[in-house]
Amino acid sequence: MKNIDVIDGTSSTQKSEILDSEDIISFQTEIPKSIQQAMKNYIDKHPNWDQYRLLQAALAGFLIQNGISSRLITRLYIGNMFGSSSF
Repeated sequence: MKNIDVIDGTSSTQKSEILDSEDIISFQTEIPKSIQQAMKNYIDKHPNWDQYRLLQAALAGFLIQNGISSRLITRLYIGNMFGSSSF
């Protein structure tokens, strides 16, 4: 597994509504092709989702399930999973 390279910066096209006032960072990492294909299939079937929203929801959900207690992380998770554009 490779280290995550963190790149500071913001992108207005990648910001979710819930993060308008928050700092955004970008990171680049390698993922198995099977995960990338599953993400693509999910996004193709759910046009209200994109790769950024999917990764945000997955990471926030993982952190919450593993004991991270943060209102911001909880808000991100709930906003991505159950927001008005979820369905």
